[in-house]
Amino acid sequence: MKGARERLQIISAYRELGSYRAAAKVCGTTHKTVRRVVERQQTGPPERVRRPRSTDPFVSLIVERVGRTQGRISAKRLFPAARAAGYEGSARHFRRAVAEAKAAYRRERVLRPWTPGPGSHLVVDWADTRPFPLFCAVLPWSRWRFVRFALNQRRETVLGLLAECFEAAGGVPAVVLSDRMAALKASVVANAVVPHPDYVRFALRCGFRPDFCEAEDPVSKGIVEALVGYAKQDLIVPAEGGWATLDEANAAAVAWCEELNGRRHSETTRVPSDQLALERECMRPLPSLRPPLRAGERRKVDRLGCVRFGSARYSVPRELVGSTVEVGAIKGEVVIVHEDVEVARHPLVAPGEVSLKDEHYGGPRRGPTRALRPRSAAERAFLSLGPLAEQYLRAAAAAGTARLTSELREIVALEQAWGSEALLAALERALLFRRYRAEDVRAILAAGAGVPTPRPAGSMLPVSLPSVPTRPLSAYALEALR
Repeated sequence: MKGARERLQIISAYRELGSYRAAAKVCGTTHKTVRRVVERQQTGPPERVRRPRSTDPFVSLIVERVGRTQGRISAKRLFPAARAAGYEGSARHFRRAVAEAKAAYRRERVLRPWTPGPGSHLVVDWADTRPFPLFCAVLPWSRWRFVRFALNQRRETVLGLLAECFEAAGGVPAVVLSDRMAALKASVVANAVVPHPDYVRFALRCGFRPDFCEAEDPVSKGIVEALVGYAKQDLIVPAEGGWATLDEANAAAVAWCEELNGRRHSETTRVPSDQLALERECMRPLPSLRPPLRAGERRKVDRLGCVRFGSARYSVPRELVGSTVEVGAIKGEVVIVHEDVEVARHPLVAPGEVSLKDEHYGGPRRGPTRALRPRSAAERAFLSLGPLAEQYLRAAAAAGTARLTSELREIVALEQAWGSEALLAALERALLFRRYRAEDVRAILAAGAGVPTPRPAGSMLPVSLPSVPTRPLSAYALEALR
């Protein structure tokens, strides 16, 4: 087969001489080869016909399993299922088919960036480092970082470090988000995390709501995991031999945090310490100084369906992911154009902030929900009562109810004596008054239907009036005088 340089020489010789045989004599080949090269150059290469693959009959199986596992299943684990379905090809071809299915799944996913508000969240995590474990916390809005070393990861240590973090930040966030660390959780019922009673009391005293993220969820706690990796590289590695005592380690951590929080952040282009002063008041005013914005700049749409402009993010329709658009600032608005057609228009936002439109992501943002997966017979029997039972279980788990599984078992047993209709009415009343124990439900059932039902202040109070007989108007007419 002739190479590209040889084909170029043959074509040039034919154009100069105009004869297949003359060009063949100059190039040292046959006239048939010259004719074949020239004809292919004029007509183009023949269209390649895709040959059927041994994995084609099993594409639906691969796509279904990849979608069910959100693209995390490996070809090694999926290969036995394909063999059982009749696949007789090689493992190499099967791995290639699984890789193509995963790539197609990633292209079709709708990713949306997390936009925390000021004072809304504090994300915490532990790092197993030597000689002392490392506690890390981040305020996502201001990017203020808190790092401390500890002797252990017990519950008392975690609560003490949280209190120290609140004191250093000068306030308490609305939600503290952590992974399912054993020090803070009491149990997991149907995939709902029940926080430890000590953690619940600490949260009530401080005024925040404890929350737990899903396993392997980089969207919710990836920001603190990035801090963990950075602290290992920039704080622990330069120390080489480490520190002899915990006080020396924490002194180095305090100095490192002051340096880190006093330096301009690469994502927000602002100083976290300055932003923390605004976050303490839970206010989000626009800064007076902004980087100059330029019009008509070309930007590539990232995987989140956004473009970066002036250190801020602006959403575009999801169909444009991976394409290049033009972004400009016109009269206080950011206009995004693709192929001379305006595709999005946003108001200008401050550096580090995000402007999103729901129609770009197929509708409004849906809140995170954790599916309840009953495991025991008592959990399955309780959840079979209907949606009200699911609300009751979630509320009881969030309140930190101790021995929740046994409480559910006793509540289910009440159905045999009182019936499902009366039990659901009692659960509704217990949910209204935040009573999550079986003895509370039993007391509501014993009280019967005569207990009063509170109504919101200012609402109408219906009162049933007694019915009286009515008389027609003719009964009150005066008799005509004769």
